[in-house]
Amino acid sequence: MQFVLTKEYLSTLSDAIERQDKHYVRQMLDELYAADIAEILEELDFEEAKYVFTLLDGEEAADVLMELEEDVREDFLENISSKDIAQRYVDNLDSDDAADLISELPLSVRSEVLSHIEDEEQAANIADLLNYPEDTAGGLMAKELVKVNINWTVTTCMRSIRKQAEEVEHFYVVYVVNDRNILQGIVSLKDIMLAPSKARVEDIYDSDIHTVNATMDAEEVGSVMKKYDLVVVPVVDDLGRLLGRITFDDIVDVIKEEADKDYQLMSGISESIETTDNLWILSRARLPWLLVALLGGIVGSRVISIYEPQIQIYPEMAFFMPLIAAMGGNVGVQSSALVVQGLANNSLSRDGIFPKLLKEFMVGLLNGLICSALLLSYNVLFDHSMALSITVSVALMTVISFAAIFGTFVPLALDRFKIDPALATGPFITTSNDIVGLFIYFMIGRMMYGIFV
Repeated sequence: MQFVLTKEYLSTLSDAIERQDKHYVRQMLDELYAADIAEILEELDFEEAKYVFTLLDGEEAADVLMELEEDVREDFLENISSKDIAQRYVDNLDSDDAADLISELPLSVRSEVLSHIEDEEQAANIADLLNYPEDTAGGLMAKELVKVNINWTVTTCMRSIRKQAEEVEHFYVVYVVNDRNILQGIVSLKDIMLAPSKARVEDIYDSDIHTVNATMDAEEVGSVMKKYDLVVVPVVDDLGRLLGRITFDDIVDVIKEEADKDYQLMSGISESIETTDNLWILSRARLPWLLVALLGGIVGSRVISIYEPQIQIYPEMAFFMPLIAAMGGNVGVQSSALVVQGLANNSLSRDGIFPKLLKEFMVGLLNGLICSALLLSYNVLFDHSMALSITVSVALMTVISFAAIFGTFVPLALDRFKIDPALATGPFITTSNDIVGLFIYFMIGRMMYGIFV
């Protein structure tokens, strides 16, 4: 059953912590998953959280530690010795999680933690993983896996699999390698169990397998696993040697982080931040695009000032300035959002930019015609002059068509120059369309009214 954290639960737990009733606190945590306990610790004050954390056993404590938010985990690690980190937590984690944990420590502490790991092979595996950037397949992979030699018999396989499985918490496939550890394929447990005991692996394995290189970007790994519905994918080096494996739960965090990053970029936030960050970090992340919007607003005001004589003669044109600007911004964001989504999941066709621009122009034109017709009906109904009604409607249709093209072109252009296209969906698109939309509005107004200033 899903755990729901309530104020009553936290109050009861805090009272038990204050009484230092270890048995009752431990009882309240029974049957909870590591993620649930981490959620509780993040809601308690730090001293209370430390008290609860000391009551967890080694494996449970390690799992809870990895579920905590990074800043909270950092606070915990500052109060734990290098030896305890190595022997109480790292020893109870898979190599990928252990490497992630150690990578968050200061450089001076990392070597101390590694030196306290008693299992030399585990220490070597973690040290190897630390050499890969965290946003690559090598930075995501775990060393724990089950593999067999292509020349072995089924009997030898079964003995080796039993021994290796003791070190691997979950395994989904058995990898087949040659004498040089080059990945050849996979073999299912079913095929091994059904095969004659003297049969060789080379007779029953499947060579059709998807792999990723250790240097591949983590986002690309996610795309591969999603495209081919993979629960696990092996990681190889440039020579095809088997290095590790990435399971779907490892890649889910990457997908979430990328989605959060793109959402923040689309909202005009220039760097990854959390609500718990200090005021300066929060302000620094938001300010750049606010300044862009400010500059855009200044340029927009200059556009309006250029056409001030026209507004003085026909002040009713000012009534529809917010509408024109808002519609252009909204349409631009819609178009760019679809393109960014398509680029992110590789669903866009590879037939060049022009067909996409043409299609989006047709969509914008259709939507513009509908919105313009509705606006024309409104203006006629409320007895606005025909000149104003036609001017606003034509301007709206033009602005929507332009915004659709512009919103499509910008993310495609940014992607072509290897710039994150998510930048195109926030203040940049809305500000640009505001300026251009007002310019188009007054230009059409000047033509429709026959005013030449």
